[in-house]
Amino acid sequence: MAEIALDGVYKIYPDGTEAVRDFSLDIEDGEFMVFVGPSGCGKTTALRMVAGLEDISKGVVRIGGREVNDVPPKDRDVAMVFQNYALYPHMSVADNMGFGLKLQKVPRDEIDRRVNDAAEILGLTEFLKRKPRALSGGQRQRVAMGRAIVREPQAFLMDEPLSNLDAKLRVQMRAEIAKLQNDLGTTTIYVTHDQVEAMTMGDRVAVMKKGELQQVDRPQTLYDHPLNLFVAGFIGSPAMNMFEAELANEGGSWTVAFGGMELRVDDAVLEQRPKLKDYEGKNVVIGIRPEDMEDASLVGDAARDQGITATVDLKEALGSEILIHFTVEAPIVLTEDTRELAVDVGAEALEDLEERAKEAKTSVVAQLNPRTSAKEGERIELHVDTSRMHFFDKETGLGIYDGSSPR
Repeated sequence: MAEIALDGVYKIYPDGTEAVRDFSLDIEDGEFMVFVGPSGCGKTTALRMVAGLEDISKGVVRIGGREVNDVPPKDRDVAMVFQNYALYPHMSVADNMGFGLKLQKVPRDEIDRRVNDAAEILGLTEFLKRKPRALSGGQRQRVAMGRAIVREPQAFLMDEPLSNLDAKLRVQMRAEIAKLQNDLGTTTIYVTHDQVEAMTMGDRVAVMKKGELQQVDRPQTLYDHPLNLFVAGFIGSPAMNMFEAELANEGGSWTVAFGGMELRVDDAVLEQRPKLKDYEGKNVVIGIRPEDMEDASLVGDAARDQGITATVDLKEALGSEILIHFTVEAPIVLTEDTRELAVDVGAEALEDLEERAKEAKTSVVAQLNPRTSAKEGERIELHVDTSRMHFFDKETGLGIYDGSSPR
């Protein structure tokens, strides 16, 4: 096992495209680090530079304290797991798992021992003589994992290993991979586009956008204290609701006004974000997560100055929760970050974003208790937990905290 360090790393292609820019990150020995971000953000390129499959344009990569910029991939003592499994169809499971060791001229009895040990860990013992075509997708992914495990590397590098699996199997496999990594204690870099995978698996998560690191922290910290609008919008499902609002102070009572509505800002917010007082009388971007709204009729002693009224445009019943969609007459947040988030979702989302910007309307999603009586086309009173509201500078997109970094 070993720590991995990337120090000011760049990847610049001949046409001048910067796929990765000034990437600096220290990954601790035994840590499970997840790289997450939209397609094309540079996360796989960064992983491949660690593996030695991409040349480094500038900067230094170290594995176990050793600079590896000019070290061939086979000598870096890392094992990769790819999204397409990359199994040899004519070989048995056992031969696939031990093939790398065979190339290294490891003795046959040692290969057998490592393969059998890995198969026991992965529940593959009864499949060792089968060919890949006789296995399910999840079993093939286990074989790919086993091939990495038997090498006993300093680090595992995983490039979207679950992307070819169906949704139910992905949930099962991500739990298995997280447990396996915890049991083995091997330093791991895991690349994914799925922020749910990132949040549930990583010790820490590195959020990337256009080749640059946006924020690196524990999953819950990313969720509770996003550094900017991009991280706020990317982390969380359903995504955070964002709209422009005016921050005001009347006799010591702070409020935000938007779409003809007004919410009292909880005192705890001002304690956590003292810098917010500098924005009195100015427009800010507020963020409200869907789960921080509830049907007011289901909230005991719901404060009227912490509620909004909405007409339900769409209701989605998901069993354990109800999602309602509604619109507020407030300017939509249209910045580089929110455009990038819309592009990640799809071209239609970007067109919708720009159209709503012209109309000064913002779509909002609330995640409610399934006991709600909300109906499409009807008005509903919603309670907002304003102690959980997020605030961002309208111009920079940065979170408003204490003037330095979020706590």
